[in-house]
Amino acid sequence: MSQKTEHIVQQFKECIPLLDVLTDEKRQAIILLLAQHKAGLNVNTIAEHINLSRPAVSHHLKVLKQSGYVSFEKKSVENYYVLTVRKPLDQLKSLIAAIEECTSLPDK
Repeated sequence: MSQKTEHIVQQFKECIPLLDVLTDEKRQAIILLLAQHKAGLNVNTIAEHINLSRPAVSHHLKVLKQSGYVSFEKKSVENYYVLTVRKPLDQLKSLIAAIEECTSLPDK
């Protein structure tokens, strides 16, 4: 395996958790909801919009936070969650660019 191929394989491995997070429809709904509310939303508001219990929303937010898709700001006694997708998207874009570069090379 070439060094370039090994690098792409490593990028795939690093992106698996990022892609796995996106497979859940409720997390997709949370991401889309937060994209529409730049100032952020608290758990209760998110739960109302996507028809999930507060504990279920908290669990999904924890997963999204761990993977870098969201962060939160403390306002008074509540956390307001905001979309912060830059780092995960940059990783995914890097993987896609590497694959595109590899496929544009002539076959040997």
